[in-house]
Amino acid sequence: MSKPTLALVGATGAVGTVMREIVSSRADIYGEIRLVASARSAGKVLPVRGEDVVVRALTPEVFDGVDVAIFDVPDEVSAEWVPIAAARGAIVIDKSGTFRMNPQVPLVVPEVNPGDAANRPLGIVSTPNCTTLSMMAAIGALHAEYGLRELVVASYQAVSGAGVAGSARLYDEIEALAGDRTIGQTAGDVRKALQNKLPEESPFPAPVAFNVVPWAGSLKEDGWASEELKLRNESRKILGIPDLKVSATCVRVPVITTHSLAVHATFAGEITVADAHRILNAAPTVVVMDDPANHVYPTPADVVGTDPTYVGRVRQAIDFPNTLDLFVCGDNLRKGAALNAAEIAELIVTTEF
Repeated sequence: MSKPTLALVGATGAVGTVMREIVSSRADIYGEIRLVASARSAGKVLPVRGEDVVVRALTPEVFDGVDVAIFDVPDEVSAEWVPIAAARGAIVIDKSGTFRMNPQVPLVVPEVNPGDAANRPLGIVSTPNCTTLSMMAAIGALHAEYGLRELVVASYQAVSGAGVAGSARLYDEIEALAGDRTIGQTAGDVRKALQNKLPEESPFPAPVAFNVVPWAGSLKEDGWASEELKLRNESRKILGIPDLKVSATCVRVPVITTHSLAVHATFAGEITVADAHRILNAAPTVVVMDDPANHVYPTPADVVGTDPTYVGRVRQAIDFPNTLDLFVCGDNLRKGAALNAAEIAELIVTTEF
């Protein structure tokens, strides 16, 4: 039997670039790999699996003969083109937020709910937001044995979560402020200094350099940010707990890549730190870094560019029964985006083709 054909849609973007690297470095399970992007990127030549491949324009015909298509494009592009790809016979794995909460579309993290990928009446599988993904392998493993009941999460989100423009803005801000040791000591001085040196347009509502911004996403009802509601709703769906109590505060921090989360998790019964270490050490895509006496705990600078979910600072909450506090890091461009989609595709190909 011939190997299935894969299409990577959005192949020229930040996550698309990582996707090409991941597909090139993992098991060679595909025949043809088609790189697809907007008309303005068509004709570019990009490497994948050691070959130079010409990027094709996004058209209905590009999906003819495609078995699996991975989409990394804006929501509005997914809304238009994912159904077209599915109608042409491709199994679509979509990274956007367009279909995540559609009851006919499974939301899949292979370490947590792999069986859901087979139940796709629309021919679509969705992959979660990068913030949710940064913690889900660890939380899913703990839930499987101890039964999660409540989550309170504070995220510390890297600027690359806002795309290439987010990373570029932080680099520009750092460069504009570098060397001035008076900055950050007077209210508004960072903002004023940047106004004099950089364009006003920014992916962020406030300076990120020398700062943290308690906002990620768009404004929703009652003052919630879209990123916070995604974390709540997606956790419920992935874990299969529709009434899971979740509260999140999402914060943008001056880190290029890798999201971090401080997680306060309550379970159905007593769980100890030793229990958590045992479970997390057994989870194949989780790495435990938890020796605070020797300053061992995960930080974005130490784990960026790698695939696992890293967990440290595991503690029993002093005033809350059956509750653990822990700190989690995950590269938001790899496991938080490209890798999870690639793993879903591998799951489908190895079980169905």
